[in-house]
Amino acid sequence: MQIPGHIDPVTTGTVPLRGGNRIDLVGLTRDGVRAALEEAGLDAKAAKLRAKQIWHWIYHRGVTDFDAMTDIAKAMRPWLTERFIVGRPTVVTAQVSNDGTRKWLLAAADGQEYEMVFIPDADRGTLCVSSQVGCTLNCRFCHTGTMRLVRNLSAGEIVGQVLLARDALGEWPKGTMASSADIEDEDDDAGHYTADGRMLTNIVMMGMGEPLYNFDEVKGALKIVMDGDGLALSKRRITLSTSGVVPMMARAGEEIGVNLAVSLHAVNKEVRDEIVPLNRKYGIEQLLEACAAYPGANNARRITFEYVMLKDKNDSDADARELVRLIKQYRLPAKVNLIPFNPWPGAPYECSSPERVRAFSNLIFEAGISAPIRTPRGRDIMAACGQLKSAATKPTRAELDRIAEEKQAALG
Repeated sequence: MQIPGHIDPVTTGTVPLRGGNRIDLVGLTRDGVRAALEEAGLDAKAAKLRAKQIWHWIYHRGVTDFDAMTDIAKAMRPWLTERFIVGRPTVVTAQVSNDGTRKWLLAAADGQEYEMVFIPDADRGTLCVSSQVGCTLNCRFCHTGTMRLVRNLSAGEIVGQVLLARDALGEWPKGTMASSADIEDEDDDAGHYTADGRMLTNIVMMGMGEPLYNFDEVKGALKIVMDGDGLALSKRRITLSTSGVVPMMARAGEEIGVNLAVSLHAVNKEVRDEIVPLNRKYGIEQLLEACAAYPGANNARRITFEYVMLKDKNDSDADARELVRLIKQYRLPAKVNLIPFNPWPGAPYECSSPERVRAFSNLIFEAGISAPIRTPRGRDIMAACGQLKSAATKPTRAELDRIAEEKQAALG
């Protein structure tokens, strides 16, 4: 049992995501696995069969060792081990909050670090997944926004976070799904398959980075997560959060089809330009029009507007009424998640008082729009919304301003 707040310097395995000359199969499509096997020397028929078997072991069973894949001939397993790996990110540190929230600092094969968070609740368990090392944007209330973008994460690094979380939660099915006639090992005694209950029930692309600026890799990872023969998580249990990359929103709805969350945080140009500077490129009107056109949005699958509560900045009664007006003007099937601001070292804002947050919420509820107040989770280990940051160094205000200027210039 981990001690709340304790930093556990656990490492996972000895093989990086792409180690040596071996190919990491995590993140490849089914056809990609088959093609890799063919390129390594298997004939097309054998490659198709082995790809199906390996896919099942990786994504349904959580196996990382080819020797544990009991329906693959013993003679073939060393051949696979010489050419391929089933990788995991390296865990640099793992922490658990007083409220049960868990945060992992992960390292990729090139040493770059990123974070993921698991939030347990009575009726669900939500994994907050990162899509970039650092962030393209510079939202002023967000700790991740103080980092430069280092690079995008690959599909393998994104889906690897989900696999690692299931490892840590110990929720992979036990035993084997194959019948005794299908198993090529006469001495196999793995037992019968049991579908253990899942703790990880939901995924939110709300970790480090802007998912829509890494669209192809995020799409590839989520397709694997949603695959019925693998992790089999319904698209209704996956939410992609964007700060408002308007040109990519329709594609996300059409090609990925998961729930949409939008980091709104303000209802007028002046304030949103300050706290979500992407607004200078794609304004509130453009953003709300894109929300209204989001494929699949309806009253059963509402768009979530994330709204961080900042004292004397965006939390007045007038702001609440304007938010209601905008949602109704664009006829949006929406709910509003009110997020008490989570402080971090050097943050330029304060959190609205609990009374002010409740008053804001009540005004929206009175207009017939759901506006729950999110309970802060993991604040004591800097795992709450807006607190993720892989680097331990604290930049100066001048450095923050310089980073913001560089990012804004890059956005145009």
